[in-house]
Amino acid sequence: MTNSLTLRNAKIVLADEIIHGSVQIKDGLIVDITSGPSNFGVDFDGDLLIPGLVEIHTDNLERHLMPRPKVRWPAMAALLSHDAEIAAAGITTVFDALGIGDGDADGLRGGGMDEILSALEQTQHHQVLRADHHLHIRCELPAPNTLELFQPFAALNRTPSSDGPHRAIRVGLLSLMDHTPGQRQWSEIAHARTYFTGKKGWSLEKFERHVAEAPETQSRYARPHRSHFIAWAREHGVPVASHDDTTPEHVAEAVADGIRISEFPTTLAAAQAARSARMLIVMGGPNVVRGGSHSGNVAAADLARAKLLDALSSDYVPGSLMLGALRLVDEAGWSLPEALCTVSLKPAQALGLNDRGMIAPGLRADLVRVHRLGPQPAVRAVWRHGQRVC
Repeated sequence: MTNSLTLRNAKIVLADEIIHGSVQIKDGLIVDITSGPSNFGVDFDGDLLIPGLVEIHTDNLERHLMPRPKVRWPAMAALLSHDAEIAAAGITTVFDALGIGDGDADGLRGGGMDEILSALEQTQHHQVLRADHHLHIRCELPAPNTLELFQPFAALNRTPSSDGPHRAIRVGLLSLMDHTPGQRQWSEIAHARTYFTGKKGWSLEKFERHVAEAPETQSRYARPHRSHFIAWAREHGVPVASHDDTTPEHVAEAVADGIRISEFPTTLAAAQAARSARMLIVMGGPNVVRGGSHSGNVAAADLARAKLLDALSSDYVPGSLMLGALRLVDEAGWSLPEALCTVSLKPAQALGLNDRGMIAPGLRADLVRVHRLGPQPAVRAVWRHGQRVC
């Protein structure tokens, strides 16, 4: 049975221009784009029609799994709430970031993830998720238990991948992290203290103990763990991102390991080195929306103005992905198509998802209707593979 749909009277944001017209969808794919008025189909009344957003790094699932320090939420309930929030933000493809490796018994990242993996597999099988979910595993290199915690995820990629409605959940991206106090993102100990005692609920005594012990665990585990994950990713064809590059030397290390994505460089020098190495530079949507980094790092808008930004991630606020992209128009002087490519085409291409990321014939009908309330976008409808999900 053929399923067809026409979306008309829309401002259609293509990869390099905006046209006023209609998009025809058949069996989940875009089959035609026409300019001019039409009397048939869903009337957009002049609203924007943009590609479904592609999110490659969001901590939002973790936030639902542990909404307060030491408070764990049932995995299925957390996943469904996260999925609904993601779809409502216009995100049709999401790489759920799950961190592994932590010596803190009270922390989410220090324990097994069997329950959430089971929830992902069940919801995928029953086709109840609104967005297309993939896994982004964030590997804390200095943690003693990182390799052990990775094993259930590694098992997911031992069987050949498959497409279709019952596609098995797999690891689609690794990122290599080192949150040792005094390095990278936590070069300023004061910022680390605020994060660990605030968001994680640590006592000052616990934080100081962590600071004292961290250099030894980093020296012992970071290098061998890094080598293990690089080798695993090469074997399975999984992209790898470096995380919080702070110096050109960090970028050079990533390039030597074959890494092509620089995730959240913290300084202008690191971003410049990443550009010279032709890496994809990813920055946080919240950084753009807030006008700067909450950790005192380089401002994403400054990198955008210097053409040192390729893609955005919503990081810890799903709604910041679209809003951050639109802010690039005013903050960095980008065109609307150019800005929206940072949250659709560029991340899709970087992760090998060549069937989505822009509005073009033959691609998936992952589409979002957006109404502008001044600078604020309001999502009015979302389609994934031609089916309305929000």
